[in-house]
Amino acid sequence: MAITIDYYASLNSPWTYLGSAPFAEIARRHGATVNIKPAKFGPIFEQTGGLPLPKRSPQRQAYRLMDLKRWREVRERPLNLEPRYFPCNDLPATRLVIAAKLQGKDAHRLSLELGRALWEREETLADPATLASAAERAGLDAAALRAGGPSDAELDALLEQYTQEALKAGVFGAPSYVLPSGEIFWGQDRLELLDRALKMAA
Repeated sequence: MAITIDYYASLNSPWTYLGSAPFAEIARRHGATVNIKPAKFGPIFEQTGGLPLPKRSPQRQAYRLMDLKRWREVRERPLNLEPRYFPCNDLPATRLVIAAKLQGKDAHRLSLELGRALWEREETLADPATLASAAERAGLDAAALRAGGPSDAELDALLEQYTQEALKAGVFGAPSYVLPSGEIFWGQDRLELLDRALKMAA
């Protein structure tokens, strides 16, 4: 039986973006289903002891940039370390991802292209034109997704639901990959361990 991996993600996270493509490849290789669950990590940080980036110490902020540079090279992604629109209002983009998921589309691929817009193309996720372009690169139609999907209020309720599910699962950071057993792999730098776990479960 195929394994379903709950994927807790934040479009404002460079780590989510750096891990998105290799995670998709790992899931494909193992025949696993990706159940993307965008979540609000501000409230998650508040409840799990994390700090938003501006409140972290200068040492931690400096190390983050150094580590992003290293992983950018490892993952071979032309990621901007300090993009023009970070952080941005990613709610419209998050709603689009959830709408795509509900309609059985490749919401993971869409999330990757939205991440690319922010972290490579220096576009803001608050701009409808950015969402339309990212959806087109993912083979989707943003206007059709929203027209065929629930209201903003319903999508926001699902976003809150996924956030609560993340907390219940023990998630405290993005990205997190959670197996049916409850085992959590936090961070794109744990993807090799996730790959190993999937091999062992086969």
